[in-house]
Amino acid sequence: MMHHIEAYDNKNKPIVDIDNNIVPLVYFNHIKLNKGESYSYLLKDHETIIAVVSGVIDVIVDNEKFSNIGKRLSLWEGKPEGVYAGKESNVSFNAKSDSGAEIYIAGGKIKKKYSSFKIDQNEVQKVQYGSDETKTHRKIYHILGKNGEGRSGRLLVSELFTVGAGGWSGFPPHKHDTDRLPKETKFEEVYQFRFNPSNGFGAQFLYPNDESYGPIYHVKDKSTILIDKGYHPSVAAPGYQMYYFTIIVGKTHRSLVQFFQPSHAYQLEVIPGIKDMIKNFK
Repeated sequence: MMHHIEAYDNKNKPIVDIDNNIVPLVYFNHIKLNKGESYSYLLKDHETIIAVVSGVIDVIVDNEKFSNIGKRLSLWEGKPEGVYAGKESNVSFNAKSDSGAEIYIAGGKIKKKYSSFKIDQNEVQKVQYGSDETKTHRKIYHILGKNGEGRSGRLLVSELFTVGAGGWSGFPPHKHDTDRLPKETKFEEVYQFRFNPSNGFGAQFLYPNDESYGPIYHVKDKSTILIDKGYHPSVAAPGYQMYYFTIIVGKTHRSLVQFFQPSHAYQLEVIPGIKDMIKNFK
C-alpha cells in the first residue's frame, strides 16, 4: 500500500482516484490550466469542492454558473475561494486569469445529492492557534466546515499553514480511525504538501500506538499523504513555511472527533487556542 505519493506531473488526472484501496472514501485531483483552458468531470458517488489555489476561474455545475471564483495570486496570499458540487453533478470550469489557474478538487463519498453553492473569502473561516514558544503556531482556512452544515455531507476541506518557518502540525498526535463516540469518529484523510520556498521539506509520521516506530515519510513540495488509520503529526524543517491541503471524509459522521495520544494529551493544556480549534471540527 502507498501512503506517500511522491511529487509528479499528474497531467490533470486524479492523484487519489475513486475507490482507492487505502482511502476509498476520498477523491483528490490537482488541476493546472492556462488562460482559456477548461476542465470537466462527473463523479457519480462523490460530493466535491473545487478549491482555487491561485488564479480566477468560472465554474458551471449542472447549468448553474459561478463567475470569477478566486482572488489570490498564490496560495501564500490571502484566503481561498471555491464552489461546492453535489454528487452526480456535471462540473466544468475554465481559467480566466492571464497567469492561468491552479485548482484542487476534493471529493468525498456520499449517498445524498446536495445543491451547489459558492464559497467566497468572507465565508472561509480562519482559525489561528499555537505559539512560537510551543513550536505549534498554525493557521487554518476552513473552506468547507461549519459553513457546510445542512448543505453538504461528510466532506471537510481546509488549508493548513505553519506560521513562521518550521514547527509542528497535527500535535499533540491524534487519530480518527474508529467510530466510538464520544471518544472518536472514523474519518479518512488526504494531504497535499507545499513549501515556501519550494525546496523545503518536512516529515509526516503515521503510527498506530506508543510502542511503534513509524513509518515516517520524507515529504517535499507536492507530496501527497493518504491516512486511513493511526496517529499522524507532521513537522516542517527550520527555515521553511509548510502548507497542506486537507481532505477529510467521515464514514458515518460529519463531526470529526479526534482521539489524542494519551502519553502526549497533556499538551492540550499548554498549547494556546488548541481547544477552540478542536471545537471547529465538531
